[in-house]
Amino acid sequence: MSTRRLHADEAETDPTLVRALLAAQFPQWARLPVRPADATGTSNTMYRLGEDLVVRLPRTPGAARDVPLEHRWLPRLAPLLPVAVPVPLGLGVPGEGYPFAWSVYRWLPGEPPAVGRTPEPALLAADLADFIAVLRGLDPTDAPPSWRAEALASRDASTRAALAKVSGLIDTDAATACWDRALRAPAWAEPPVWIHADLQPGNVLLADGRLSAVIDFGCLGLGDPAVDLIAAWYLLPAEARALFRAGAAADDDATWTRAQGWTLSIALNELWYYLETSPAKAALARHVIGELLAEE
Repeated sequence: MSTRRLHADEAETDPTLVRALLAAQFPQWARLPVRPADATGTSNTMYRLGEDLVVRLPRTPGAARDVPLEHRWLPRLAPLLPVAVPVPLGLGVPGEGYPFAWSVYRWLPGEPPAVGRTPEPALLAADLADFIAVLRGLDPTDAPPSWRAEALASRDASTRAALAKVSGLIDTDAATACWDRALRAPAWAEPPVWIHADLQPGNVLLADGRLSAVIDFGCLGLGDPAVDLIAAWYLLPAEARALFRAGAAADDDATWTRAQGWTLSIALNELWYYLETSPAKAALARHVIGELLAEE
């Protein structure tokens, strides 16, 4: 059984390939059962390896470039963060017809949050704010720029192109007004800080309504702290956002407005890109845009 293709340049994978890679490179794990994970990401395909491990295969060349980043930085950052994060156990190399570096991780228990149905929004808001605050305060020495380290204004052309592509699916007039307002906000003038840069439902895990793990650090690096505030709309209902904002120390209006712009830009591009290949991802993007525009 192969996984569903989401990208034109995506590598084909299936359990047979995973078994062959393990047999060639990690024979100590080769006898463990392999099965597709119930949930898999848009950048990586995941296969459960026994009960305690997971094999993570980048889908595309772009995702494969993130593998060395995670292997270098996650072991250093994991002990300093308030919730579990993936720590790599093995680094695989291309082989058996698969073209990219790949990883073996410890499986982290928990469930991704259901879109629009947060069981304990206040607790999750506090947990997310704490994670962001701790990450932002870590030593930035030698840290790389985030994959989303650019200034918000540099996304103007791609965001307006996305607005044109989703015309008829959302209120593009209201979305354009929201985007224009975000562009008028002052840019981040302080030194860049550590950011996860992709705090979405597929990248966090919950246990009993609390944040138990943050996963997929492919966008990790230094950038504008406003980027991590996308969690306010991707992960939280409206009634929990003020608590999250206070806990994340996002008290200046410019940072919050840039966060709205980042959220809108990301969601617009996800909506058109995944409209045909991933209805769930497109539905999430549409939900996030609706949450933003409801505040307008």
